[in-house]
Amino acid sequence: MTTQLYTNARIFTSDTRRWAEALLVQGERILYVGDTDTAERLRPDAERIDLEGRLVVPGFVDGHAHVVGTGEALGQVSLWGAKSVEEIQQRIRARATDRPHAERILATGWLHGAIPGGVPDAAMLDAVVQDKPVYAFAYDFHSVWVNSAALAELGIDDHTKDPHGGTIKRDADGHATGYIDENAFYDMVLPYLDAQVGKEEHEASIAAVQQAYRETGVTTACDMGFNETDLEGFKRADKDGTLTSRLIAYWRVNNAGSTEENIAQVQRAAALAVEHESPFLRVVGIKVIIDGTIDGCTATLGMPYADGSNAEPIWSLEELAPVVAAADAAGLKVAMHAIGDESVRIAIGAVEHAVAENGPRERRHRIEHLELVDRADVDRLAALGITASMQPVHADPAISENWAAKLGDDRVERGFPWPWITEAGARLAFGTDSPTSPHAPLPNMYVATTRASALDASTGTNVPGFALPLAESIEHATRDSAWTCGAEHQIGRLAAGLYADFVVLDTDVLASRSPASLLEAKVLQTVVGGRTVFEMDQAEKH
Repeated sequence: MTTQLYTNARIFTSDTRRWAEALLVQGERILYVGDTDTAERLRPDAERIDLEGRLVVPGFVDGHAHVVGTGEALGQVSLWGAKSVEEIQQRIRARATDRPHAERILATGWLHGAIPGGVPDAAMLDAVVQDKPVYAFAYDFHSVWVNSAALAELGIDDHTKDPHGGTIKRDADGHATGYIDENAFYDMVLPYLDAQVGKEEHEASIAAVQQAYRETGVTTACDMGFNETDLEGFKRADKDGTLTSRLIAYWRVNNAGSTEENIAQVQRAAALAVEHESPFLRVVGIKVIIDGTIDGCTATLGMPYADGSNAEPIWSLEELAPVVAAADAAGLKVAMHAIGDESVRIAIGAVEHAVAENGPRERRHRIEHLELVDRADVDRLAALGITASMQPVHADPAISENWAAKLGDDRVERGFPWPWITEAGARLAFGTDSPTSPHAPLPNMYVATTRASALDASTGTNVPGFALPLAESIEHATRDSAWTCGAEHQIGRLAAGLYADFVVLDTDVLASRSPASLLEAKVLQTVVGGRTVFEMDQAEKH
């Protein structure tokens, strides 16, 4: 078994002893982290690797991602940064011209604020593409905008009923407009598109996201929406040994409107958690979506939006409580998407019910996003041991204008309150929610530590009092994300006995006085399980 001694480095461990100067790796795991003299005594014959004073950090653990979707998005039309319908149309038209034989066009990343009124329609897409279906996913991945050809392909017409918790938007005459959100998107559109993807395309998406993760230092991703298609693809990749990042999966449970059907989905997840577990692929829990988004006015709030409207939750407390209790009893971890403050209260209430129902046991339940939350509810979730899983890139000022306008009052001053979480004593896990946001960890850390934009430097800051120190932000994106998945004894820190998953950066961002270094820094080397899976070419290093 080979042993490597990584030395002459500044090693940030995300552990109780934050800093070390030497890292001893034996096989897949870390033998020792500390001073160089001790490392040399432990293994005097180890292969020495001089890191030339570089910064080493634990491999990033993306606490909330949609992994296959991230790989798919890398091949879709990017609508990120498009500021108008005209710019969106131009990008889609260009793709249609470049790929005239494509069966359909998929695009991702449009912002509600780029559309007059925030609600697009099919006519806007028909104006540029009529002869093939167009599917444009909103940046938050809670809705899709389609053209008339896509509506026809989906079989959506005047008589199609809205599913539970979702809407096919219609005009005054009852005709579908081409805007489909929440469970109508998840239950009607995504399954259809998944069925059109062949095995080779699916494998290509997995390969694409693996490459993207290698290059940006993501060594583990927690997938929030795993399904049967994803499972089969990742099982093949795991068997073939082609995975270069670890995947911890939360099984998607949709509200079927029936407790019996909902519990059956929990039982499927419980079976998978037992059936398949490897160092690179595990199913650990379930994911439920309680509400939508503030941008789309589908998040459930305690007080109405600026226009006087509000949204019903996708899961009521009465519907959700038995599902969470069943998952809790089965030893599953529950991740609950709750963006609005009222939905956060539903999530907390469901965990309270599980505690009362099942009694004392170890729990790692979590609430996803918490973009708007009351301070009192932060104390409640902390007391229950619930992790707050949040995504700094969602607070990027470049995409916040429409978000703030929809609230329209002083609630915007308590958006994304990361310090509240840690002050209350709760665990805070950071992720990206890619492909709803860029997958790279370092720009995510930039937003976390500055509340400034990683996308557009001209947009100022967003509640700067809620920024966090960089070292803490990295710990939330490594150690804490691993803990909430139950993987703290395997990944997330640089400590003896854990997998040797780490990243070498070309810039010491923790020593730099300029946060902008996070936007300029590059990954020189990514190591997973002691194996170098990415190394920048020597020419690029200099």
